[in-house]
Amino acid sequence: MATKVNRATAVREAPASRHSPELLLGLYRMMVKCRMCDEKARILFKQGKYAGNFYSNVGQEGGEVGGAFSLRKDDWVAPSHRDWTSCIVKGAPLKACFAQLYGKTDSPDRGKSTPAHMGYPELHIITPASTIAAQLMIGTGVAWGLKRQGKDSVVVSYCGDGATSIGWFHEALNFAGVHKLPMLYVVQNNLWAESVPLRLQTALTDLSDRAKGHGITGVSVDGNDILAVYEAATKAIARARAGQGPTVLECKTYRWYGHSEIDPAKYRMPEELAEWKKKDPIPRFEKYLADRKLLNDQIKKQVRDEITHEIDQAVEFAENSPYPAPEEALEHIWA
Repeated sequence: MATKVNRATAVREAPASRHSPELLLGLYRMMVKCRMCDEKARILFKQGKYAGNFYSNVGQEGGEVGGAFSLRKDDWVAPSHRDWTSCIVKGAPLKACFAQLYGKTDSPDRGKSTPAHMGYPELHIITPASTIAAQLMIGTGVAWGLKRQGKDSVVVSYCGDGATSIGWFHEALNFAGVHKLPMLYVVQNNLWAESVPLRLQTALTDLSDRAKGHGITGVSVDGNDILAVYEAATKAIARARAGQGPTVLECKTYRWYGHSEIDPAKYRMPEELAEWKKKDPIPRFEKYLADRKLLNDQIKKQVRDEITHEIDQAVEFAENSPYPAPEEALEHIWA
């Protein structure tokens, strides 16, 4: 006999995800790790623990993590000054990441560069360039080299919305389009190029439309939806690996803090920030996981406790690492 269901009190189960629990929890853990490391870096800067400057990526973890999470070890990343956490996504150890902030000898470049210029050669992470959009040119050059060598490795390069208004962005896209290079350009559209709003940069609604002028694929997604970014990036990476050319992936998102830690961001309205904080990609994904019985308060606490312990160890390592001797500035350079 058929069972009668009281429709007034029946609880609708959330649909099962098309992704494995391991992948979903991996994405979640990585977003939380990037957020916690970024926030710790901000605190350390304000405490005067390291010099230079720091460019926070808080609020943009969906695009940061989703854009590179599916990369292989032999794939490359060309980050911008705001993408310190992309090193974490690719797998760089936190001890090396925090030693880079401190400019110590145990950093990847032995203290030669600033906090915003972290590369990691062992994992094919290119040191960011100071000039906006220059990393796109460098990453495109690497992709050309990979194709000439007959490899199926892919390059993911990050930039902000401001970079899409600069000539080097278009030179990179044009060259990649002509040669069908294995590139994914992740544009983190956070609506502000330092203090310049998007409406004064371009009349476009979707920055992915920039791709059309160069004959390549462009896709725009909600950058605070980690699964939307991950799925679009994974598809674009597969296309690139198969020799089908580059993709521009626009992630519509928002940075919570100023352009850097010395920027109070008074050019923005508080209401705008408040509205975007409601779209925080982490609690949004936590609800998705909880609805599917994959996340609860105990698991959340365990994840954060484990990451806190790892960060504490990394900070201690960085603080105990020595500064390089002045004469080391003359080592490992081209003459």
